[in-house]
Amino acid sequence: MTTEVDLKGRIALVTGASRGIGYFTALELAKAGAHVIACARTVGGLEELDDAIKAAGGSATLVPFDLADMAAIDALGGSIFERWGKLDILVANAGVLGVISPLAHVEAKVFEKVMTINVTATWRLIRSLEPLLTKSDQGRALILSSGAVRKCRPFWGPYSMSKAAVEALARTWAAETQRLPLRVIAIDPGATRTAMRAQAMPGEDPDTLPHPSDIARSLLPLAGPNQKDTGKLFIVRENRMVDYDH
Repeated sequence: MTTEVDLKGRIALVTGASRGIGYFTALELAKAGAHVIACARTVGGLEELDDAIKAAGGSATLVPFDLADMAAIDALGGSIFERWGKLDILVANAGVLGVISPLAHVEAKVFEKVMTINVTATWRLIRSLEPLLTKSDQGRALILSSGAVRKCRPFWGPYSMSKAAVEALARTWAAETQRLPLRVIAIDPGATRTAMRAQAMPGEDPDTLPHPSDIARSLLPLAGPNQKDTGKLFIVRENRMVDYDH
């Protein structure tokens, strides 16, 4: 397991780890030496990830649950504390698209689900895991956002709004913890070859998009000890991270 980022002895939690960017980020973290707490709804996807991590010489703990289950998120912090006493890395990756529809035609239950999974669950994770991240000497929180925040294209309203709220959460959290070792950043991975992208853009050729494994490799250094920024937004462009604030 050779890598430029050494995460040996680190505990990392990844949401949405059963597929896409979450899956490959969890795998990269494990390859770098971190023990990965992999969270997702899909048990089969988590088991495939576990097999891939073991094949790479890494280790993982699988935690299948739905992010709409707020009590499960609240309990997560306590369970991690009892077993490891800290958390070094959080990758808040899980999210849902909702529907591509005019705002006035979006059903209330669809809007509420997007906000619940993308925004409320992210806040709940912060609430549950901050005490653990602040026990780490080099806590890192990576919050996945989207270019939809800045484009605000027609028919993407709930998703764009939810990711704008997620970025606000990340920047606020970073400002509150800037005097601590914890570093919090938001990441726009750009258009990526994922199931969500295929749902949003059904006519698009997926082969024209970066593979989620490429995004994961670009993201990995931001979880490492050399990443000192907090409160910033990074954007993946041509397989490298670009500081959007500069």
